[in-house]
Amino acid sequence: MEFVVVGWHPAETDTDDGPRLRLDWRRFSYAGKFVMTNTGKAILREGDAGADEFDESVLAAVAFNEDRTDDRTLWLRYVTVREDVRGEGLGPRLCDEVAERALARGYDRLRIAVNNPFAYEALYKAGFGFTGRTTGLAELVLDRPSARDPDRYRAGLERFSERDLTDAERSFLDEREGPPER
Repeated sequence: MEFVVVGWHPAETDTDDGPRLRLDWRRFSYAGKFVMTNTGKAILREGDAGADEFDESVLAAVAFNEDRTDDRTLWLRYVTVREDVRGEGLGPRLCDEVAERALARGYDRLRIAVNNPFAYEALYKAGFGFTGRTTGLAELVLDRPSARDPDRYRAGLERFSERDLTDAERSFLDEREGPPER
């Protein structure tokens, strides 16, 4: 498996034409967000990139860009894992890789807003922690580095438990007793 930064966000390049990534919308959530050129992108892939309409080697992808008001903060915008390999830890692994590269490039903080308990736990495994804040879309804001306090982790889970959830999400929350291991 190979980690590849397809490109950093356009603010760090000499062109307005940032990287594009064609993902099969039938296999990836948020696939349409990856053809936009206003974000950087990174992937985990197997084998070589294909010459087909979609890059079949991609297993997971993340889009990211610099915060508009703080050039020391990088936001992870969309994380997606191919549907046949979900649950194998690829999302947290990819986000951890991007975080390490971003911190090495001089960013002080990474942030992401999540809208479901599965993503919340996956990002916790990648070193992110709940800030106690939500966005206007009721997404929980996580950041890295973070204090990663078990009480704060549970407080985030409680926010999800107050929502209208799917049976799978409700079952997931009911099984959680504390934060997962990183």
